[in-house]
Amino acid sequence: MVDGDVITRSVISDYLRHCGYRVIEAHDAREAQQALDHAEFAVDTILCDVDLPGSMNGFQLSKWVRENKPEVKIVLSAAVERTASAAGDLCQQGPHLAKPYEPANVVDHIRRLKRGSER
Repeated sequence: MVDGDVITRSVISDYLRHCGYRVIEAHDAREAQQALDHAEFAVDTILCDVDLPGSMNGFQLSKWVRENKPEVKIVLSAAVERTASAAGDLCQQGPHLAKPYEPANVVDHIRRLKRGSER
């Protein structure tokens, strides 16, 4: 879960944990890259805000993930619907998520992604 907003990140991460997922939290793209390079367990999906603090935004992190960790699926989210649409176009699998999103929708989306990778 990559999001510069600590409240959003905490709420969604806690909900995902409640649903049985193991979650690594990152404040920005740099922390996410470090976590991916040094994770104690395999990361299969990243939920990432488009508007991240620091020098790398969610689109750039998505590109880095595709180039360096192609097995990892990435879901980009954004507060503005048009930006969310653009994020959805960059994702390996649609649809996209627009903020504010319901935690249950996040879990449903991750489950759909995981089902798609099992085929």
